[in-house]
Amino acid sequence: MSVKAFKLVSAVEREMLMGDKNHINIECIECCGKNLYIGTNDCFIYHFMLDEKVSTSGKITFAATKQLHKYLGFKKPVSELKAASALTRLLVLCDNTITLVNMMNLEPVPSGARIKGAVTFTLNENPVSGDPFCVEVCIISVKRRTIQMFMVFEDRVQIVKEVVTPEQPCAVAVDGYYLCLALTTQYIILNYNTGISQDLFPYCSDEKRPIVKRIGRQEFLLAGPGGLGMFATVDGISQRAPVHWSENVIGAALCFPYVVALDEEFITVHSMLDQQQKQTLPFKEGHILQDFEGKVIVATNKGVYILVPLPLEKQIQDLLASHRVEEALVLAKGARRNIPKEKFQVMYKRILQQAGFIQFAQLQFLEAKELFRSGQLDVRELISLYPFLLPTSSSFIRSHPPLHEYADLNQLTQGDQEKMIKCKQFLMSYLNEVRSTEVANGYKEDIDTALLKLYAEANHESLLDLLVSENFCLLTDSAAWLEKHKKYFALGLLYHYNGQDAAALQLWVQIVDGDIEDSTRSDLYEYVVDFLTFCSDQDLVWKYSEWVLQKNEEVGVQIFTKRPLEEQEKNNMNPDDVISCLNKYPKARIKYLEHLVLERKIEKEKYHTHLAALYLEAILQLKSGTTDNCMETIELLLKLRSLLQKSDLYRIHFILDKIRGTDLHMESAILYGKLEEHEKALHILVHELKDFRAAEEYCIWNSENRDLQYRRRLFHMLLSVYLNPDSSDCALVMAAVDLLNNHAAEFDAALVLQLVPDSWSVQLLSPFLAGAVRQSIHTKRMTQVALGLAQAENLIYKYEKVKHKGAPILLSDKKVCQVCQNPFCEPAFVRYPNGGVVHTHCAANRHQNSNVTPHSSSSSSET
Repeated sequence: MSVKAFKLVSAVEREMLMGDKNHINIECIECCGKNLYIGTNDCFIYHFMLDEKVSTSGKITFAATKQLHKYLGFKKPVSELKAASALTRLLVLCDNTITLVNMMNLEPVPSGARIKGAVTFTLNENPVSGDPFCVEVCIISVKRRTIQMFMVFEDRVQIVKEVVTPEQPCAVAVDGYYLCLALTTQYIILNYNTGISQDLFPYCSDEKRPIVKRIGRQEFLLAGPGGLGMFATVDGISQRAPVHWSENVIGAALCFPYVVALDEEFITVHSMLDQQQKQTLPFKEGHILQDFEGKVIVATNKGVYILVPLPLEKQIQDLLASHRVEEALVLAKGARRNIPKEKFQVMYKRILQQAGFIQFAQLQFLEAKELFRSGQLDVRELISLYPFLLPTSSSFIRSHPPLHEYADLNQLTQGDQEKMIKCKQFLMSYLNEVRSTEVANGYKEDIDTALLKLYAEANHESLLDLLVSENFCLLTDSAAWLEKHKKYFALGLLYHYNGQDAAALQLWVQIVDGDIEDSTRSDLYEYVVDFLTFCSDQDLVWKYSEWVLQKNEEVGVQIFTKRPLEEQEKNNMNPDDVISCLNKYPKARIKYLEHLVLERKIEKEKYHTHLAALYLEAILQLKSGTTDNCMETIELLLKLRSLLQKSDLYRIHFILDKIRGTDLHMESAILYGKLEEHEKALHILVHELKDFRAAEEYCIWNSENRDLQYRRRLFHMLLSVYLNPDSSDCALVMAAVDLLNNHAAEFDAALVLQLVPDSWSVQLLSPFLAGAVRQSIHTKRMTQVALGLAQAENLIYKYEKVKHKGAPILLSDKKVCQVCQNPFCEPAFVRYPNGGVVHTHCAANRHQNSNVTPHSSSSSSET
């Protein structure tokens, strides 16, 4: 794949060098800064000054100004030239002798210092001496199989090392102590300090011209077999893949990231990054190719030319224009070393972004996404491709120069709907990923608004998730878009998120009533109820309370019964106002009163009485109706009984008056029980309901949390009802027997024996009698245990009392009071637990005495 990496520009024309002397040929060149030196076959050195000029159109030209020329006095061609700028010296190889001449006037040094017997030479660009005022020179000696190392100073030379090689060397390059040598049959790496060598690969110098070139620290470029340019380090390994160049390569030069090769007809440019041939320039009769501090110079026998590299940015842009993304990115990465860090980062980000749009246009979405992320793309560049997605209030302006060539998505997809859908799906995915990252900082409104529009247009399920979570959708644009696509429920969520609950509820109510159509939620009524339940705007709750109750009063009442606990605790919504509102809705009113009484446990008589009255009213209404509502009636009866039993706050006489004349006998019994009129209650249960089990349960729940005597009184009362002499019902007799046998512990056996008829056999009451005897014995034994424990406790107390009295106290007129330090004049004294003895009057004032010990506040004996 071709890349225009270099442009060939003439530097020194034929006429400037030789005029009409056709026999003069260029043998070697050297360039140091603006100084260009040319060695010819007639033993002349020419010095030119090169000036680079750039036209307004960006075209680069070179103007060469001849400074002087110098004849060396030999009849041999000048073989090689090397500049040592630190010494202002030019090393000239002619007739196997290296001469030192002044770089400015080309005169030999006065000392006449020179190196004889050199076939070819090179400079060590990574010197080991550390002396800035000398250069290290490596020569291939005329001596067979010999390499020599010299140190060259301003006016003298000094041999450092002579190394014998396994074969005759043909070419050499130096880096530090390492020599890379082209021998007769192979390339080797030789450490001239240690003498250790390492073979690289075979090469026949008789067939092809060897090339050995240092390209970097401890790395060399070699002409390998099969037309390969091989890279090798001083360790004998290759860290780069080889480049493929001509079999007849003459010379090679490096201009990162390119390797330039010269053969008989062409100059070829190869990338070191991907090893591909990038450019081919026709160039005949070339025989010199060298690089000098990044400047690549090529020469024929008659002229000198410079390969001017095109700016890497221009090359990269050309690659991107050809949609060669991978090559452009490889080249951009390789350019890092040649461009200042800050400038490179800006350039590289832009290249990544451009590459991302190229991949995006080719529907390579995964690759595009990674490039956008790496290039930190302003995501609005991508959004702006999609018509109408950016908010009308957005101030975004596309990058200039543009990152792509497309006006919008329609142009990019050329109207292909399938491609357009894929592009929109990609944008949805990408925006969803980046909206919570740093990429979104500064323009979250643009991203979320665009995402909302895409979701709404595609009827995507994530639309609701976006609106119920934190978002930055702009209200005006988003509302118009949702309304356009008939997403009214979502529009309500948008209003709610922006604090416009009234507008949201108005929309949702219209959907439920069928005024507008939106099938997003089939349970929208329940959703509205739930919304109102947790709505803090009480005016809205009151406004829509009638509407929700008319739809379904049992569900609608939840807006009052399921309000947040903290709001209920503050009584922000007056229960009396709620009850007034619910007067038209009996079921809802009952549920709200149940909420107040049973859930919130509000202890107000009016609520308990009201609830009981409503239960009773509903039961009587159901009983008088013609329809069969047996299950509902039973449910209400159970609720009424539970309330009557557990609550002590309702007005008993008021409810009892309402029950009189009805068949609610169980409820009447419960009410009489609350009035402590247990005989009436038990009479109803036994004689009217004939529910003996209920009578027993009545005694149990009425005596809960009461003492044993109260409980026994109730059971004896029930027994008396069963054994009423006015009744001769056998069922009552059997109920009395069962009562005694099942609840023996609840009776006083002596009183029972006085009540039961003499005709009853012992066998009939054997369970009761056995239980009574067992209970009596148990009570006696427990009493004895309690008595024993009390006696033991009393004994322990007496022992402690005796122990605390302690030993006798001897008192004499020599003993003094610990408080006042005066002797005792009478036998009365006070002794403290610590053994101290004080006067009684001193003990009375003990709290005022500072020298009394901490234990003196509690005396143990007084005499």
